[in-house]
Amino acid sequence: MPSLPRLVVSAPASGHGKSSVAIGLLAALRHRGLSTAGLKVGPDHTDAAYLGAAAGRPGRNLDPMLVGSGRIGPLLAHGAAGADIAVVAGAMGLFDGLGSRPDSPSTATVATAVRAPVLLVVDAATMGQSVGALVHGFRAYDELLWLGGVILNRVSSARHEQVLRTALDEIGVPVLGALHRGELPAGIPRPAGVVPVAHHSIDTVRLIRRLGEAVDAAVDLDLVLAMARSAPPLPVPEWTAGDALAAEAEAAGVPPAPPPARRPVIAVAGTAELIYGYAETVELLTAAGAAVVPVDPLRDESLPEATAALVLPGGLPETYLPELSANRALTLAVADLARSGRPVLAEGTGLLWLVRECDGRPMGEVFDAAASTTDRMIVGYREATSRAATPVAPLGGRLIGYKQHQMVVSPRAGHTPAWTWGNGVPEGFVWRRVHASQLTLHWAGAPEIARRLVVAAADGRTGAGSPVGPPAGEPAPHPPVPPHPPGPHPPAPHSAAPHASVQHPPGPRPPSVGDDEDTEPVLVASADDLG
Repeated sequence: MPSLPRLVVSAPASGHGKSSVAIGLLAALRHRGLSTAGLKVGPDHTDAAYLGAAAGRPGRNLDPMLVGSGRIGPLLAHGAAGADIAVVAGAMGLFDGLGSRPDSPSTATVATAVRAPVLLVVDAATMGQSVGALVHGFRAYDELLWLGGVILNRVSSARHEQVLRTALDEIGVPVLGALHRGELPAGIPRPAGVVPVAHHSIDTVRLIRRLGEAVDAAVDLDLVLAMARSAPPLPVPEWTAGDALAAEAEAAGVPPAPPPARRPVIAVAGTAELIYGYAETVELLTAAGAAVVPVDPLRDESLPEATAALVLPGGLPETYLPELSANRALTLAVADLARSGRPVLAEGTGLLWLVRECDGRPMGEVFDAAASTTDRMIVGYREATSRAATPVAPLGGRLIGYKQHQMVVSPRAGHTPAWTWGNGVPEGFVWRRVHASQLTLHWAGAPEIARRLVVAAADGRTGAGSPVGPPAGEPAPHPPVPPHPPGPHPPAPHSAAPHASVQHPPGPRPPSVGDDEDTEPVLVASADDLG
């Protein structure tokens, strides 16, 4: 493909200010009249949303754990198509693995895969000449990595800046800018997540503008552009939703599914500008033949007309559960849709919307379960095995998803769980054609989800006779099957007969040691950085 100017903004560790610098770079370059694209390494919806707002186009996520390493370059080419420059914000430290395994991909892995120079943001508040040793170590650690330059953050004085610049000049690493203490505004309001961006809040607009002004004043943007333009052509085809669906069908040995005669209306949680999930979800659904209509759980009071299916992605923060509970009209409409047997895919806070109550607040009561806030965040990747045939996956299918939540659901699974992982403990709920779990998926890693959902939405069935089981608290329609023992298991064939999984006594139960998924660290990642 044609050359795409690009760079990756990273740091030695979390908290050095790389996300703020990346957002500021996009805002400053866009203010110069350039077309920009912002992308985020890892699963973080919030950073991607702010990067997209600064760039003026949807922010994208480049997560090798969720989509596979081979899709990273094509997704970058897709997300930055037509842009003058793409800015990719890293996750955690430059060499920190996204997962807990030693061979887990990192920001450095992504930078090498897309052949992009790295701009290292260093919080130098407590450093002097040691900054040279630090940066030299990062440059020498991986000979395949291209460290293009440094931006210094939290510099205390002009004299301090000169000491730092001299140290870096001695090792031949250019300094592209220096932000003094207090010049970089406070980071993004992370507890609010993507919502301020989706709703175009005044505070969001002001924050992005201030970040752009700070970077414009302290960073040599001409040097940044020169570094980005030195990246070689990206030797991969651009990802497209249509090609992804065709390739998935070919890999499965089946002909591509023809589009439905009439496009079913699939509502996706979010706004017209930003869904509460990954942008590729809407693109895949549209390519599969759906008419995608956004529904804002925080503002709308009804579902779109003729809604045939509903997708609640995992990007809505749990902090908005009081607003979800208060929106009784839409909550009841969603519950009615679920009970009617129409397909509903709910992730993260979407699951919490469907339980009986959250911290005592009434929710949708689709599932006889309650959620409560804990004192710690559960964060990490999971390699999950599907326990039912649904639009999300065939029975026995395996996918890698991501969890980040502070609320725990009790019971954590229905008679037919959505998933098992680790030592086989079940999680989530499948009932009629509802698939609900706190696990979040990136559909670019499993494009067939879109096709299966469109087919399910277009068939017009209510699912009243579906064998996938009732909500928690109702008798199971089939004998229970014990969870998988620890260790790898081959996927069950698609034609395998459906069966129920582990049963729990009716009604809620308190969490036990087995319910706390932090005791089963399967591909657990650290929480992403806060600025």
